[in-house]
Amino acid sequence: MPARKAAFLAQLAHESGQLRYMKEIASGEAYEGREDLGNNQPGDGKLFKGRGPIQLTGRANYAAAGKDLGLDLVNNPELVETPEVGFRTSVWFWNKRQLNKLADRNTLKDFRNITKKINGGNNGSADREKYWKQASKVLKEQ
Repeated sequence: MPARKAAFLAQLAHESGQLRYMKEIASGEAYEGREDLGNNQPGDGKLFKGRGPIQLTGRANYAAAGKDLGLDLVNNPELVETPEVGFRTSVWFWNKRQLNKLADRNTLKDFRNITKKINGGNNGSADREKYWKQASKVLKEQ
């Protein structure tokens, strides 16, 4: 379990600026028309930009998370900015992508694969890895 916790906390720390930002600072314009995120309506990029600790992004993720959690996140995307819904969607995303399987291996390669599944690339890898090492150390001491 410490490996799962460390990976989860590290990814959230990076995505949310150490839990300071529950809404992406950027406008979301970069996500406009991104079919891979389910953004198929004008304005979807801005409307479904990153929110919550894991920065849930895209109409498809908001719709799927909302369906599974019993919330209307498509019509109320700002709910993901709240602590309760933000963390629920973060756990939902983590579980839906089966990221514990990678976290359990507790290797740098697998941690980087978690980053790819969350971010789609390797954005902020050094920062994420720094948090991972810190969290791993603290959790091992518990």
